[in-house]
Amino acid sequence: MIKQPLAYRMRPTHINDVIGQKHLLGDGKLLRRMVETKQLSSMILYGPPGIGKTSIASAIAGSTDIHYKMLNAVVNNKKDMEIAVEEAKMSGQLILILDEVHRLDKGKQDFLLPHLEKGLLILIGATTANPFHSINPAIRSRCQIFELEPLTVDEIKTALERALYDKKRGLGNEKVEIAEEALHHFAIACGGDVRSALNGLELAVKSTRANEAGVKQIDLATAEECIQKKSFQHDKDGDAHYDVLSAFQKSIRGSDTNAALHYLARLIEAGDLISIGRRLLVTAYEDIGLANPQAGQRTLAAIEAAERLGFPEARIPLANAVIELCLSPKSNSAYVALDAALEDIRKGKVGDVPKHLKDAHYRGAAELGRGIDYKYPHNYEHGWVKQQYLPDIHRNKRYYEPKRTGKFEQALADVYDKLR
Repeated sequence: MIKQPLAYRMRPTHINDVIGQKHLLGDGKLLRRMVETKQLSSMILYGPPGIGKTSIASAIAGSTDIHYKMLNAVVNNKKDMEIAVEEAKMSGQLILILDEVHRLDKGKQDFLLPHLEKGLLILIGATTANPFHSINPAIRSRCQIFELEPLTVDEIKTALERALYDKKRGLGNEKVEIAEEALHHFAIACGGDVRSALNGLELAVKSTRANEAGVKQIDLATAEECIQKKSFQHDKDGDAHYDVLSAFQKSIRGSDTNAALHYLARLIEAGDLISIGRRLLVTAYEDIGLANPQAGQRTLAAIEAAERLGFPEARIPLANAVIELCLSPKSNSAYVALDAALEDIRKGKVGDVPKHLKDAHYRGAAELGRGIDYKYPHNYEHGWVKQQYLPDIHRNKRYYEPKRTGKFEQALADVYDKLR
């Protein structure tokens, strides 16, 4: 018989055994109250890989008196779900733990919906994908959505220590001495993935020979071998990627240079030069704008240099661009002004072009009153003359409201105010 991996064996069987997730399972928190009052409803557990979504689902189910069944939306077919429904009918109700719930196809969804509606099945879905983007609204509307948080280093250490001393499911029957720095390395190098940490610990114990006293000693070097620094996990098509891009732009907008460089580093590790360039360019015009108009041109030059260089050298011009954008004065006045004009157009507030501005370059235009009384600004002192340009319904409209955060826009604002 093949022995199950340590991470599988150490799965909690009751919510009191769950490590972390205090925002959901702490005293008085919603999910704990649902379990304690035995008033479960269908739910979706959403969070990064390796933090125990399926384990928590089974712990929730194990804390009730309701029979439960575990399936996978990818591996298991509609027939498996039909069997689950028959089991539910026999017992009166069934908790269906469904891993990779975002991968449910339409046929499986259509089959499950009426049974969820009637309460015959209580669905506990687990997914790494944002359910608001990836799960059918019909399923989602019948479920509570709970976002799980990555475990802290101390919480992962607790999980490792529990595994070391558990004689029934863990490594408690082995004589193991582990150096504190080795334990810390397992906890920090796993990148928040407790499953990876437990797998590394198990490999270390299995691959280490006992000394003359029968003790397996795990030092830092062994830990480093058994959980080689976890590669940075970043799905360029996943929800977390867009969260990082959002934080990247908001950090630049907020002039936090160190935060912006941190998020830039994460995007560089993900190897997504295209998204970095696009986000930097839009930031230069959206958030810096007229306060430092040269920043847009220099940002484009940095992006083009980065694209020509490729990684790892691409990071050099990108760093220059990020720091300049962070420390530049900020203004969004230009696009905000345009958006205000667009809003009027989309609401039907268009109005007719004043006759003196209409095209007069054709025979008969004058007879229609077009172009008459137009004043050619170049014929006047300072190249400006007062006349109406906006349609009558917007005659006194003011879309552009200048900001005075940079010298360039300060100068523009002075001219703007003078003209008005």
